[in-house]
Amino acid sequence: MNSVRSVNKNRCSLDIAQTILSITSVRVRKTRIMYGANLSFRQVQKYLCVLLRNGLLEHDADSGYLITGAGKKFLRLYEEYLERSKGLRQEVEKNTKDRLKLESMCFNNTGEVNHVGIEKDSLE
Repeated sequence: MNSVRSVNKNRCSLDIAQTILSITSVRVRKTRIMYGANLSFRQVQKYLCVLLRNGLLEHDADSGYLITGAGKKFLRLYEEYLERSKGLRQEVEKNTKDRLKLESMCFNNTGEVNHVGIEKDSLE
């Protein structure tokens, strides 16, 4: 699963919803969802209720769950969100590296201002 929180052991609700919706791309029963999403029975009940109520999943008389058109749209939007988030993280990392380089140039790794042409003793 591609996730913003893949480094973190804890998944956010959106990650779990994405996993459930991906599993239900074919008609499956609750047990398959529970094991596939690595959720407890209580957790899977909670998520299924929310996804059904919001029209992202459908449920039939044979206890099967299947993603809806709205659920597929959610998955597309979620993937776009993940890609944008990844790009933003890379930009923040680049800015952080640039800031560290500038600080190193300016403060000469001492934390003190590097005054060109001025002796340190004359500043005190």
